[in-house]
Amino acid sequence: MASLLKKPFKLALVQLATGPDKSVNLSRARSKVLEASRSGASLIVLPECFNSPYGTQYFSSYAETLLPSPPTPTQSPTYHALADLARESSAYIIGGSIPEYSPTTKKHHNTSLTFSPTGELLATHRKVHMFDIDIPGKIRFKESEVLSPGNKVTIVDLPPYGKVGIAICYDIRFPELAMIAARKGCFLLVYPGAFNLTTGALHWSLQARARAMDNQVYVALCSPARDMEASYNAWGHSMAVDPNAHVLAEAAEGEEIVYADLEAGKIEETRKGVPIYTQRRFDVYPDVSEGKVKYEE
Repeated sequence: MASLLKKPFKLALVQLATGPDKSVNLSRARSKVLEASRSGASLIVLPECFNSPYGTQYFSSYAETLLPSPPTPTQSPTYHALADLARESSAYIIGGSIPEYSPTTKKHHNTSLTFSPTGELLATHRKVHMFDIDIPGKIRFKESEVLSPGNKVTIVDLPPYGKVGIAICYDIRFPELAMIAARKGCFLLVYPGAFNLTTGALHWSLQARARAMDNQVYVALCSPARDMEASYNAWGHSMAVDPNAHVLAEAAEGEEIVYADLEAGKIEETRKGVPIYTQRRFDVYPDVSEGKVKYEE
């Protein structure tokens, strides 16, 4: 059996401290990505809303226009910062997410951009599931007051390594996205995400390990650093999990970079020991990856 991960590499998750100044956020992201690259990381992930504060009151004012692609530097300074940074670092970059505004539809989105080491845009993922929750006495948040959902599964091929599934934060609670990506040959599922102090304590680690266990693939979650002076307090604890659901690396709450070495053959070893991939009963229940799946907006 060919290895889904073609060769081993080092993954970096940048748990970035962000504030109200976009230019400072981009400069800080550049510094941390270059630090990760110098440490040998080939794939570097930034957190959800890494160029802005996270909150419905911020999305529209920080939003950038990404289409038609490529946008101008005025339309999207973050697009160009990420493209330049990918070239400078000679690394693949999953640019967390940024608020996006579409002039044609007049809608806002929570959008992730993935760039190659040559600065080429490889994939765009708009958050599919809106973070609309109301836990009495704890937290109420309604992304849909400002944002609109994306409409596709996102899988990107990184030629030296293999396929990666990309989704954002609340998307992790919907295992169908992960199942589809894994059954289409992804070795890694990446979720930039800003869980909060309520949902993070409840489900952050559980969700990461559950998606890894269900699909026997690597899973990475990348959070902003926690800032108790901000209006929204991110959980932190960025983590990488292996196909056996072991936590390979986990951050604390503050700004830091966590690294994980992903091993070729680990997925196949895991699936050989617990062979759920040959034991599924699609004569009893459907294979969601073979249904009506959208890969384009």
